[in-house]
Amino acid sequence: MYKNKHITDCLLDGPAFIRYRTLLDFADKPETDPDVKKSYKEMLADPLVSSVISEVNDWENQPALTNHRNAVHLLHKLAFLAGLGVKKAELKPAIDSILSHQSDEGWFQLQIALPKAFGGDGRSAWTWMACDAPLVLYSLLRLGFGKNKQVKKAVDHLRSAVSENGYRCFVSPNLGKFRGPGRKDDPCPYVNLIALRAFAQIPELTDSPQAHSAAETLLHHWETSRERKLYMFGTGRNFRKLKAPRVWYDIIHAADTLTRFPFLKKDKRLKEMVALLESKADVEGKFTSESIWTKWKGWEFCQKKEPSRWVTLFCHRIFKRMRL
Repeated sequence: MYKNKHITDCLLDGPAFIRYRTLLDFADKPETDPDVKKSYKEMLADPLVSSVISEVNDWENQPALTNHRNAVHLLHKLAFLAGLGVKKAELKPAIDSILSHQSDEGWFQLQIALPKAFGGDGRSAWTWMACDAPLVLYSLLRLGFGKNKQVKKAVDHLRSAVSENGYRCFVSPNLGKFRGPGRKDDPCPYVNLIALRAFAQIPELTDSPQAHSAAETLLHHWETSRERKLYMFGTGRNFRKLKAPRVWYDIIHAADTLTRFPFLKKDKRLKEMVALLESKADVEGKFTSESIWTKWKGWEFCQKKEPSRWVTLFCHRIFKRMRL
């Protein structure tokens, strides 16, 4: 049981999706526990959750991705459901579609329309970029497909794609010379972040050279981004605002990912990031969203007027990992 019983009790008073994660992450209940099973069923019955499941299961007919910051694209909704702990049985149509669209390199593809202004033809096609492929891989790993041969092939490509300074911008060969808005030899902070999310799901790779390289890229960026941004990513005011769900590049997304790697627990830069999070708590230890993805309207974290149990859960889960 998490030592902060007041926070645990508060979270257990929240919506079913928060209760479910609280029972697992803070009350240390197993999946077989009756209360866990009950909260899981209630989570699936929640209209907000069931609606997202229904949308994601139409993966084969997904709208073309034209902006990776589109917070409600099925890519991010899939990752959200995987993070909640929705089981693969509930997402079978989506999984079948994902596995049917694998590139020769190993990456699972999305419908992407690259605008003419960026060297594309504006037409939608199944393809991949480094700023989406690791997130699809994370979702499959989180859903329990780590031993799947197709998934292993994607993991192998992720491991091989690292450079001496972390993960750079790279794309499918059918996208030609396209590259994001940064220097060719610079690492992309966001790619390193979602690569780490994938590695965190593979115990034997959490201390790998690739994980060390990606983590160092993020922490060095935390230290120096005010001097020079990488691919337009910074760690200033907007990065430091509390925001859910984990869609783009922000402090909760970064800290929640980095604290999953034991070799970083004593890193002073990560400690500094976590201390900043702690400073944002109210007198009761709760946290309020400071920025929102407006298209997630209706979810309890999509408001800035009162503390969010979901944001509070994320912050305290980060603190718990740092203190284990």
